[in-house]
Amino acid sequence: MEPAAFYVPVGDGSFDSTPATAGPWSAGAQHGGPPSALLARAFERLQPDPGQRLARLTVEILRPIPVERVTVTARVVRAGRRITLLEGSLRAGGEDYLLARGWRIARPQVPTPAAGARAGSPPLPGPSPTPAWEGAYIDGYLRAIEVRMTSGMFAGAGPAAGWFRARIPLVEGEEPSGFQRTAIVADSGSGVSQGVDYRRWLAINVELTLSIQRDPAGEWIHLDSRAVVGAEGTGRADTVLGDTEGEFGRAMQTLLVAPISGRA
Repeated sequence: MEPAAFYVPVGDGSFDSTPATAGPWSAGAQHGGPPSALLARAFERLQPDPGQRLARLTVEILRPIPVERVTVTARVVRAGRRITLLEGSLRAGGEDYLLARGWRIARPQVPTPAAGARAGSPPLPGPSPTPAWEGAYIDGYLRAIEVRMTSGMFAGAGPAAGWFRARIPLVEGEEPSGFQRTAIVADSGSGVSQGVDYRRWLAINVELTLSIQRDPAGEWIHLDSRAVVGAEGTGRADTVLGDTEGEFGRAMQTLLVAPISGRA
């Protein structure tokens, strides 16, 4: 039976992680998307101000997150009428696994002129198989996400793009916000375009930064990703985030690139 959500709330900021959170590397380690979205949820709910919206989230990934009970904390660092800075953490077993900061920015009394974003996104193609690569664990996050590629090859070395949609909510019994839906899938940017041959090299992100100038429309989010890798083990994945109306934000991930033992 498939989990009804990525997390089940148990009170006091704690959540039981369901098997759907398990990432492609192991059944026991979470994908970075759902826990990042859980921190976004905490930032949106902390002393909420209807005159402000969450516009930026940066998550530092300290170590692989176990598929077990996690606790999320958040606090206001700097409160203001126009901007609010927040920080938080995700813990398991008494240890920090994620650290995060976020900015909430004021909504103006009148709409600001939209400018500079890409217009339109590719049409949504028909259903496609669960995206994966040889050796990937598919019975967790990869099964809980629907992906329809629009260009390139999933997990390939070159640029690629596709539509993403979570099949289940972030928290049981809740409708996720637009920012939460984005965070669930945006950490997959470095999976869409890994920048290296996945059969010989690991490309693992140590952080995720989301900057969103408007909330996405609808469940489907388009990830247009390109990974670049330097000669000293550091890479970067840049992702344009879009919906049916066009570009609404960007994601960036700094990557650790290392040879798979005995294969490079």
